[in-house]
Amino acid sequence: MTATGEHAYEPVEGLGVRLDGAVLRLTLDRPDRRNALTDTMVAGLIDALDAAGRDERVRAVLLTGAGDHFCGGADIVARNATGGRRPRVGSIQRRVPSLAHRLIELVCTVQVPIVCAVRGWAAGIGLHLAAAADVTVAAVDARFWEPFAERGFTPDSGATWLLPRLVGPVRARELLLLGRPLDGAEAAEWGLIHRAVPAHRLDDEAAALVERLAAGPTVALGLTKWLLHAGQAAGLGEQLRNEAFALELSSRSEDFREGLAAFQEKRPPEFRGR
Repeated sequence: MTATGEHAYEPVEGLGVRLDGAVLRLTLDRPDRRNALTDTMVAGLIDALDAAGRDERVRAVLLTGAGDHFCGGADIVARNATGGRRPRVGSIQRRVPSLAHRLIELVCTVQVPIVCAVRGWAAGIGLHLAAAADVTVAAVDARFWEPFAERGFTPDSGATWLLPRLVGPVRARELLLLGRPLDGAEAAEWGLIHRAVPAHRLDDEAAALVERLAAGPTVALGLTKWLLHAGQAAGLGEQLRNEAFALELSSRSEDFREGLAAFQEKRPPEFRGR
């Protein structure tokens, strides 16, 4: 990390990490395992997103999966291949907060917009990544599924916080208790994701969305994301104070001055993310 907050982004096993201009491109890259997440991949995602929040070069993030699927969930088989050794009691509650749970919290709170593109399966934490992203576009035939009840354990990685807020408590129960899968079109109708498009248009649609966000007023977008997240738990008075604080900061940005000048000159703004 340099004095200006720039980060040298490096891929890790199973995860492509590449800074492309103003866009940080994160690619889940285990197509033979439906891009199921390992602890190494989760740690790599956390490191990249945490750095992106401090790196002034990054103005948007694009999260995708290699091959035919976005993410088949956590790779439980790999995690439990311990050579016959049983982990210590409490290993799950020690590990999950610093890995899967930390990742979902970062997706929700990092002050850079995140676009997620989903094709094929998005199961478990894969579904939660798509739900937590700021804008998610999916193929109409994508498959969103919560496997927890069928596997005999309870939801994690934000499922019980994200789903009631996005689709309502009744539909959240249908997903988590009854294990109903949704295709991409249904996920969009339910409000779980932003939009569903034909599979052949998915890449172009995601690219257009991330390019639009990367060309936007980065400070204002990041603060708006923070406001939306903070508002989930804040009372009206507290949230009005949050809005006043964010307005003070955003109105001091160069992009605010550019937006005002563009309005006065009747031209499109040219934001620089500062």
